[in-house]
Amino acid sequence: MMTTREIAHLVNGRLHGDADRTLSDVAPLDECGPQEIAYVASEKQLPALRKVQPGAVLAHGDLLPQLPDPAQTPVITVDDPQAAFIEVMLRFRPLPQRATIGVSPNATVSPTAKFGPDCNVHPGAYVGDRVVLGARCEVGPGAVIGDGVILADDVTIHANVVLYHDVHVGPRTTIHAAAVIGADGFGYRLVDGRFLHIPHTGTVVIEEDVEIGAGTTIDRAMIGKTVIGAGTKLDNQVMIAHNCVLGKHNVFASQVGLAGSVTTGDYVQCGGQVGVADHAQIGAGAALGGKAGVSGVVPGGQRYAGQPARPEKDAVKSYIAMTKLPEMRIQLKTLASQVEKLQSQIDQLTRFPESRAA
Repeated sequence: MMTTREIAHLVNGRLHGDADRTLSDVAPLDECGPQEIAYVASEKQLPALRKVQPGAVLAHGDLLPQLPDPAQTPVITVDDPQAAFIEVMLRFRPLPQRATIGVSPNATVSPTAKFGPDCNVHPGAYVGDRVVLGARCEVGPGAVIGDGVILADDVTIHANVVLYHDVHVGPRTTIHAAAVIGADGFGYRLVDGRFLHIPHTGTVVIEEDVEIGAGTTIDRAMIGKTVIGAGTKLDNQVMIAHNCVLGKHNVFASQVGLAGSVTTGDYVQCGGQVGVADHAQIGAGAALGGKAGVSGVVPGGQRYAGQPARPEKDAVKSYIAMTKLPEMRIQLKTLASQVEKLQSQIDQLTRFPESRAA
């Protein structure tokens, strides 16, 4: 339990209204009750706020005139309502503290593996030959750390992740359950009517502060490296093919798929189910809307949508035109019928002098 006065002090905010209102938890705005606190980030959320009776609200000071009467609903104004809300949330709902279990006797660990201080290897995990783990690494149950893998400091590998041999993972990276990093790329040669597998002798390099979602797959390079740039965040079930090189701070939503040898600049954003053809180049700061289809070179600093991907404004115009096609089809049939009638009348007029002459 916390009072509104305590919360305002915690977030360095300004309290408007009852300082002794007692709150027990945080809640989404549209579900917030009399003993809970929510936050309002923009005017768009005000209609939702009017439908509930929250115990208190975090908001930017600019919104204060549009908020409920603070005498009824205390308001704490801050510069960044979402950041303040997260701070309050973690006070009400502290994250579990990291346990110290060391290397479980029920894990399978090569005698040649090396561990930094304060590492945890959970039961059922496998750690191969010549593996190096930095300080404070976490290897979850059932995870497989292949031969020659290097984990830098503070890497978290969740349950059932598979890191194939010689993958490198940078510091403070988190890889969520069932992700597979370093499998061979989808490369084959057609020889005498049969597809023959191309060996992939490269690796995957994941730079620092990366987060990789559950079930995501990142293939190793045929030669060289598949690279995931620093600070990049990949959602669940993303596919990155062999020899792709992602820039720093890319953000990809679920089911994005990159074919082989794609390159991206820094701060590229991909909505859900974006598909990128092989050898495409996406410039820094490009933002691709959901289901966009990308090939060739996409200049940076713009928003794109559609299949094939094109500037968002053009894609919207095309979409609007597509919605009008049924109406245009009817109009076209009507015009075609009218033209046919006019042509028939013209034919009659041009034949009339001939019949008179006869």
